[in-house]
Amino acid sequence: MDIITEHVDGVLSITMNRPARKNALTAAMYQTMADAFFDAENDPAVRVVLIRAVGDTFSAGNDIEDFMKTPPANQDAPVFQFLRRISSAQKPVVAAVAGGAVGIGTTMLLHCDLVYAASTAKFALPFVQLGLCPEAASSLLLPRIAGYQRAAEKLLLGEAFDAAEAANMGIVNRVLSAQEVGDFAFAQAKKLAALPPASLKATKALMKGGQAGEVSAQMDAEAAHFARMLTAPEAKEAFTAFFEKRKPDFSRFN
Repeated sequence: MDIITEHVDGVLSITMNRPARKNALTAAMYQTMADAFFDAENDPAVRVVLIRAVGDTFSAGNDIEDFMKTPPANQDAPVFQFLRRISSAQKPVVAAVAGGAVGIGTTMLLHCDLVYAASTAKFALPFVQLGLCPEAASSLLLPRIAGYQRAAEKLLLGEAFDAAEAANMGIVNRVLSAQEVGDFAFAQAKKLAALPPASLKATKALMKGGQAGEVSAQMDAEAAHFARMLTAPEAKEAFTAFFEKRKPDFSRFN
């Protein structure tokens, strides 16, 4: 199974389990995770959701081959279902990140309440490099979390950055060793699960304030740009270069 779900001590763990493909996400994986979030919201026995991964990569982002075969054509696409549900989750969401977190592997973290990263973690937002634009409302949330200039550097250049910088930017709560990050994140999730659920939900809702509508609107705006850009010549060049294992050439585009 590419996604494993397990409910222990009030914590629903959603584990990406495709290490041979660096936990690159397929439409089927997005659907399973979206369904898990839906079930978590409606199961009173689930107090907290924990996102983690098997192997030495958190997620390489979208599985490009699967993505090109079944691009997200509308708002009912599995990836958008997942993003809506993680962004609107009323219960706390915790993440344990070890290794690479590329694209949505990073942007999903902006919707988590607590993020713990291994010192080996590497983050990257290479949307522009692929001829695309940000998703998951990252164009709204990252400038708010990290400040405009730092967000611009990460979203415009798309260059990788390490766990220490992610913590300094406010994306990550704490950096730990690769050996302890998983256990620590689970322990933190269990602490949350032992607290009064109504208080947790109310506190999270108050901290989120009125941004739910903004996030949803930004996701819709990003998705419209993303869908248009996905079939444009720049993206075609980027994806062709990816499959041909060469550097893309954008010099002919205005």
